[in-house]
Amino acid sequence: MDEHAQHGERDELAQRFEEHRPHLRAVAYRMLGSMSETDDVIQEAWLRLSAQDATTIENLGGWLTTVVARLCLNGLRSRAHRREDSLEIRIPDPVISREHVIDPEQEVLLADSVGLALLVVLESLSPAERLSFVLHDMFAVPFDEIAPMIDKTPAATRQLASRARRRVQGRAPVPDPDLTRQREVVNAFFAAARDGDFEALVSVLHPDVVLRSDGGVVRARHTVVLDGARTVAGQAITFGSLSPFALPALINGAAGVVVIANGRPLSIMAFTVVDGLTVAIDVIADPERLAEFDLTMFDA
Repeated sequence: MDEHAQHGERDELAQRFEEHRPHLRAVAYRMLGSMSETDDVIQEAWLRLSAQDATTIENLGGWLTTVVARLCLNGLRSRAHRREDSLEIRIPDPVISREHVIDPEQEVLLADSVGLALLVVLESLSPAERLSFVLHDMFAVPFDEIAPMIDKTPAATRQLASRARRRVQGRAPVPDPDLTRQREVVNAFFAAARDGDFEALVSVLHPDVVLRSDGGVVRARHTVVLDGARTVAGQAITFGSLSPFALPALINGAAGVVVIANGRPLSIMAFTVVDGLTVAIDVIADPERLAEFDLTMFDA
């Protein structure tokens, strides 16, 4: 084959890969909860496709999904091996946008409203559980296709997904679909915090609300998990002076805020609102991680 024809085939392959990229990024993001790791996996998938004789691939979408899933599985296993037994809390990377402004790429990434609270729960699953649940429940991949990826039988894979599903349903309930109602609850939370109105705060929190905060190394004292409406309300009162600096944002497609004071980002806060009450608040307060996000969209 001459060089011109080879270039033409490679260009066609690159175009076909780009058609699958949004789906592959959505899979990798749910598997890894990290934007940088997601991009690394997608790049590695392209390199593997480039080295493959594409004419031997019957179903390119299925082949790429399998490659990405295996790469993510390896990444999760490596991460689990590195992670020490500690009380470390790491909130996954959020997808942030201004309210009423979601670009098409973000819309595909968040097609089934993968909230930050859901990603936090996915972090608690074993790599095999996460793979089974994400591929089957979120992308309708049959168990007999997932099983070889984790060296399990389809029946065992089904059990892993079922176990993961129970944990997700128990700890990451589906948020209210009405974004306006979500925003009303979040606004009421910050108004009560600003005014120091403890009972008003409690009234917008679910009795079993959980607040998870990732302060990183620099703000280690801000790395906490708080449970219960009165405990979380007490914490909110403490930081009530920051309420005027809370700017409305969409965090993974749900109502949240970015707290910016004097041009410096202090936190990203995601709220999970169910039946008009906040059931989870996930906070990134780590200055090193906050610096990685492009928050210029919130500049006045």
